Amino acid sequence: MYYDAIIFDHDGVITTPPEIDLLQSAARDAFVEAGVESPPDRHVDGLAINVTVDWYEDICTEHGLDPDEFWAVRDRVASAAQQAAVRDGEKTLYDDVSALADLDHDFGIVSSNQHETIEFVLDHFDLTDRFETYYGRDPTVESIRRKKPNPYYVEQAMADLGADTALFVGDSESDIEAARNAGIDSAYLHRPHRDGAVSSAPTYEIDSLAGLHDIVSDD
Repeated sequence: MYYDAIIFDHDGVITTPPEIDLLQSAARDAFVEAGVESPPDRHVDGLAINVTVDWYEDICTEHGLDPDEFWAVRDRVASAAQQAAVRDGEKTLYDDVSALADLDHDFGIVSSNQHETIEFVLDHFDLTDRFETYYGRDPTVESIRRKKPNPYYVEQAMADLGADTALFVGDSESDIEAARNAGIDSAYLHRPHRDGAVSSAPTYEIDSLAGLHDIVSDD
């Protein structure tokens, strides 16, 4: 199959995902910075990953926080923690990213992580010139609504790349669903941090980024 472009998820595809305890620690620090000295563990856990707008607005009401201001703090603190993990060698590139050098396609990234984090990672690993466009979330509550499986950022990337056909490569159900919602094909990348099962029927399944060589064609 020929594709105009290949779009990648970031965490779990290009770099190793952040550790959950790092995200929980950042969430707790965000609460403290916002004046909530002893947030319940369930609120820390909920703020760390898989945040929904309704839940988030409820906990802001409970703690007397402005949702927009607190989310900006949350994302800034989470991004700073991940950037430190990259600098310390705790969050690293996957070895098979090198296989992308042999593919003559336009590349993009669409992540549910912060845009600031993606920008830092690409600069740190000298990959900025390899990806023609990249999207992480803006530090706004609205960005929660736009994260995958919403196709918003996937469609933005396709427009930037001028792509009529694109392949989205991800390691999660939300990646596969985002591709489907955008009307494009998907490749599910099996990584050790996943259980190996995927129920969203991706177009392809691969065990390494090198497996893309067998999927895409320049003909």
